Amino acid sequence: MKTMMWCAVAGAAFVLVGCNGEKPAEIASESDVAAMSVTAGDLITEVAAADLPPEVTATVLKAIPGMTIAEAQRKERDGRVYYDVEGKRPDGSDVELDLLQEGDAFKVVEIQRDIAWADAPADVRAVAEASAKTVAPVRVIESKESDGSVIYELFAEGKPVKPSLEVRVKDGKAEVLTEEWPH
Repeated sequence: MKTMMWCAVAGAAFVLVGCNGEKPAEIASESDVAAMSVTAGDLITEVAAADLPPEVTATVLKAIPGMTIAEAQRKERDGRVYYDVEGKRPDGSDVELDLLQEGDAFKVVEIQRDIAWADAPADVRAVAEASAKTVAPVRVIESKESDGSVIYELFAEGKPVKPSLEVRVKDGKAEVLTEEWPH
């Protein structure tokens, strides 16, 4: 999932180079790109799986027993601290967990996976297609939230960093979100 962010930022760097003929000094490496944020003010730090706080690893393995952790990031956003932990389920499928730090404890707030648009529930597709923000999604992330809802993030062609539309399913009702989901 981070690959998509890297491609978007690398693409932006390429465009900047094309505009003025100079390589932007602040985009020197992939680690520099990892420090960039989707939202202004975010601080993102790569964390090796072996360097995760033990409480984060324990929380991840409790949520997805047998998960193999491949990579992680620590993010500071709007006064909150998150860990995004990516890896594989025991069946080999990709999964990402977003954990929110609450004091010394960590809480899973999202369990995410990419799905095909055709595999999204019919009610999600219907409300998205009826929305004023019509999007032909090239990427769909399904996020199971800690409150029991499911968020579908729809990414439009050429806009891989931030979803163009989000649909929330809660208590059997699908609705287009008018504000960005906080996690």
